[in-house]
Amino acid sequence: MPEAPTIDGANTTWLLVSTALVLLMTPGLALFYGGLNRAKGVLNMMMMSFSAIGLISVLWWFYGFSVAFGADVNGFWGDPGAYLGTKTFLAETDLWGATAENPSGIGVPLYVFMAFQMVFAVITVALISGAIADRAKFAGWLLFAFGWATLVYFPVAHWVWGGGIIGADIHALDFAGGTAVHINAGAAALAVALVLGKRLGWPREGMKPHNIPLVALGAGLLWFGWFGFNAGSELTVDSVAGLAFINTQLATAAAVLGWIAVEWIKDRKPTMVGASSGAIAGLVAITPACGFIAPWAAVLLGIVAGAVCALAVSLKYKLGYDDSLDVVGVHFVGGWIGSLWLGLFATNSVNAAITDVVGASDGLFYGGGATQLGRQALAGLIVSVWSFGIAWVLAFVIEKTIGFRVRGESEVEGIDIAEHAESSYDLSPAGGGTGSAFAMAGIGTPGGGTTSGTKPEADSAEPVSAKVAG
Repeated sequence: MPEAPTIDGANTTWLLVSTALVLLMTPGLALFYGGLNRAKGVLNMMMMSFSAIGLISVLWWFYGFSVAFGADVNGFWGDPGAYLGTKTFLAETDLWGATAENPSGIGVPLYVFMAFQMVFAVITVALISGAIADRAKFAGWLLFAFGWATLVYFPVAHWVWGGGIIGADIHALDFAGGTAVHINAGAAALAVALVLGKRLGWPREGMKPHNIPLVALGAGLLWFGWFGFNAGSELTVDSVAGLAFINTQLATAAAVLGWIAVEWIKDRKPTMVGASSGAIAGLVAITPACGFIAPWAAVLLGIVAGAVCALAVSLKYKLGYDDSLDVVGVHFVGGWIGSLWLGLFATNSVNAAITDVVGASDGLFYGGGATQLGRQALAGLIVSVWSFGIAWVLAFVIEKTIGFRVRGESEVEGIDIAEHAESSYDLSPAGGGTGSAFAMAGIGTPGGGTTSGTKPEADSAEPVSAKVAG
């Protein structure tokens, strides 16, 4: 007979710690994005991340977890009533993965797994906000976040991890979110950026990061939290969790080198913003692959992702879309690189679950042929098209109803003042004067719209810089 349900203390502790680490990533993202933004919009940028914590957490508890991880209904979503928020799950049998044959599952209480997946949903939505800095109404953002999480993230999480079409039918691999998180958010970011249009003055005006130490601090917190994101996705304390942990560090470190090498070659000067962005590119790329490839392949992946993403951020200037903080160039491109990498370097020799659990194949360079590469490409394409399409429709409908983009005057004066009646820095005179709204927003001159106060070169159509985000 099966043994009585038993909580595994080590697995539960590790998943609780990992959940806290992943939650820390969203404030880290707020700092990273906030530093990359102009001073007059930093609080609005950070508010979009913090509001995602509030909104998505509640939606996930109420019905999102059920849609993503409830018993499969039709390959596209789980049973919406399986874990509905009106129910409670505190019985000794409420352990994640429990079956009649194995009543303990992985020994982790259901609420612990729910919380771990909750913080994934939160940061995925928050990632999108970087593409629409300085020009999105806060009410429009909240409505978009609600709709996109409901129609895109919750179902896509089911497709990839909950027994849906991508994991169970296509047999594509995604250890911690390359497809479900980064390709998903990157495609949505492109759609919303296209609907809202370009920032006033872009690309003629200088819109460089206003606080680079803030960027570095945010990147450091993201790097730290990402160990919970990746290694925690193994859900248990074992050698694969260790593999995911070391691969995360190696790929990220290599990506820093790859990004600054490109900067050095192109611009003769490596930058702190570049190093920080390179770290994020490496973290993004290793996410789907961290538990399925050998460490040497993780190093190579990091170098490639850092270099390619450093080049990809300039695509917005060539193609004419204003992705403010390079969500497309880093997350969409980096997610695709990491996902396709599995089709080349995934191997059962480091994780037998590739075949035994997912039903996938070894990568091309491990004798598996091109089968897995095709699966990875198909999965990425499905998610890209669905996420882009739904995000575009949602953004368009919001813009045509309540309005998604702020008025031009508000954008020039500063979205922090217009949307939140506060500013990030007190730049009033030392003598006690209140200062103008422009000074409060960190704008040097009323007409310029830049933090430096310098006038843009109005006659030039060339971008000020294609080297760094913002």
